[in-house]
Amino acid sequence: MHPNFENTAIAFQLKTDSELERAYFLFKLIANEPLVKIGTAVTNFALKAHLPIEGLIRATVFDHFCGGVNEEDCISIIDKMYGKGVCSILDYSVEGKEVEDQFDFALQKTLEVLDFVKEKDAIPFAVFKPTGFGKFELYEKISAGVSLNEEETAAWNRLLNRYDQVCRKAHDLDVRLLIDAEESWMQQAADDITVDMMRKYNKDKAVVFNTLQMYRWDRMDYLKDLKQIAETEGFKVGLKVVRGAYMEKENDRAEELGYQSPICESKKATDENFDAAVTYIMDHLDTFSIFAGTHNEASCLKLLEIMETKQLQKDNTNIWFGQLYGMSDHISFNLSEAGYNVAKYVPYGPVKDVMPYLIRRAEENTSVAGQTTRELALLQKEKERRKLDL
Repeated sequence: MHPNFENTAIAFQLKTDSELERAYFLFKLIANEPLVKIGTAVTNFALKAHLPIEGLIRATVFDHFCGGVNEEDCISIIDKMYGKGVCSILDYSVEGKEVEDQFDFALQKTLEVLDFVKEKDAIPFAVFKPTGFGKFELYEKISAGVSLNEEETAAWNRLLNRYDQVCRKAHDLDVRLLIDAEESWMQQAADDITVDMMRKYNKDKAVVFNTLQMYRWDRMDYLKDLKQIAETEGFKVGLKVVRGAYMEKENDRAEELGYQSPICESKKATDENFDAAVTYIMDHLDTFSIFAGTHNEASCLKLLEIMETKQLQKDNTNIWFGQLYGMSDHISFNLSEAGYNVAKYVPYGPVKDVMPYLIRRAEENTSVAGQTTRELALLQKEKERRKLDL
């Protein structure tokens, strides 16, 4: 029997009444696109001007979408969710850093999290972003086939070494490692590195996971090519499958520079592409492991139906569902209640440094048709249910 995504008692069982009200208030704000744009501009200005607003941010949007400012901060949230069968993935969500010291710091953070993960069953994966380990421009040049100068080559070699250190440690500790995807014009270089890491460290099982953004119309071809490479060379492939988070930026750049957008022509086409990738992966589980990162109920149900048809165990270790902390609790907690493997991405980091992530979450919720409306309806339903229970 499929989980009931309408069951708000299970979905919001960890939220106090005040947390439920805060969530409702935040999604009400996010539903107002002009307000999101104004709020983003004002917040960025206030932070740059060093105005004392971090406390306000921490008490509202930060605490809803983030686990805390450091790993220790996140432990109580991780333990509470694990008590209900929902695992966590600690995501150090500091973005936009451009200096070597920061890349080394991100490396150390990821290595520390791997140790943390090894000791805690509640955290089944570690994760990092490609641009956490090196400059965006380096990935961009390599992706475009542009030669690097001597200084850039040295920086690129340091970047490759950071990847290898983390992937080697993940392999040695037997901890799965998710590598996020970013903008299309730098992604080829990131993909190539990740496949090299799979060649080295995924000989027996999927330890290193790449990310497929299925709002890109070219990703099914990439997926099929990757299967052929893996089978020919003898390694396993871990894939996190998502729709994608940079749609407006991708379309704007394509229009500005006059090339075909890499983004599917419609939401429907993206949904079909996502489901096609999931189906393909599930048809080749001897090669693939999947982490289905989706807030889409229909896509979750489709994956559940495939599992049933193939008579796969609900807790099959090669199949995971994932959602972001602060969103789609009706999917996460109802899936875990039904016995499926579920993990929440739990972002953390200093409030000021995590703001680019939080702004992207707000913009994404505003732009995805129906998502915020769905959150609001479920939160309202739970508020009314609790009133009747009093």
